[in-house]
Amino acid sequence: MLEILYSRSNRLRLWIENTIRFHSGANLPRSEPLGFKQKVYRTMTKVAIVYYSGYGHTEVQAKAVAEGAKGVEGTEVELLKLSEDGELNEAAWAALDAADAIVYGSPTYMGGPAWQFKKFADASSKPWFTQNWKDKIGGGFTTSATVNGDKFSTIQQFITLSQQHGQLWCGVGLMPANTKADGPEKLNWTGGYSGLLAIAPSDSSPEEYPTGGDLDTARAYGQRLAEVARR
Repeated sequence: MLEILYSRSNRLRLWIENTIRFHSGANLPRSEPLGFKQKVYRTMTKVAIVYYSGYGHTEVQAKAVAEGAKGVEGTEVELLKLSEDGELNEAAWAALDAADAIVYGSPTYMGGPAWQFKKFADASSKPWFTQNWKDKIGGGFTTSATVNGDKFSTIQQFITLSQQHGQLWCGVGLMPANTKADGPEKLNWTGGYSGLLAIAPSDSSPEEYPTGGDLDTARAYGQRLAEVARR
């Protein structure tokens, strides 16, 4: 009889502990295994944005993505800029390993990302070998001087890189602004679905372009990436 009472009391205690854990997200110590996988409650979502910017326009785009992501409660964002030699320091590589989402960015040069980004992509074979980035959310953005400029080729390379790492790709998720009344000030005026696109004329400064709808779209994309990573 005492054994039966003890068993019932123990099950009740465990039920109470896990009810509190479920509703509060508290990391309470577990008295004994319950036979199912414990749900992990995330306190902070980490978004890492790794990018190269040749003339500063893509950096403006990267900062807008970061701004959008930071607007999601509980999100920490790190901007990791590649050097002119396409290098990252050890702290930046560690930040990528620790991130819940990794977002790639580069201007589009000659129909693809800058060589500095390609050097980074090749160097990422080390975390690829250990599958450190598997199941992290992936995304990407690019800027070129023209409306088209073969920007999608750059996004495709980002997608391929993400799939090499086993990431889960997240597109822009916005309908295009495609009527006669629409212009560059509208969300997703460039009509990017798979990745974020922006225009910066060849004679413009980073203070001038990207602008308007391109930056608003970048903020909306950053918000979406953070929200998806938090699920």
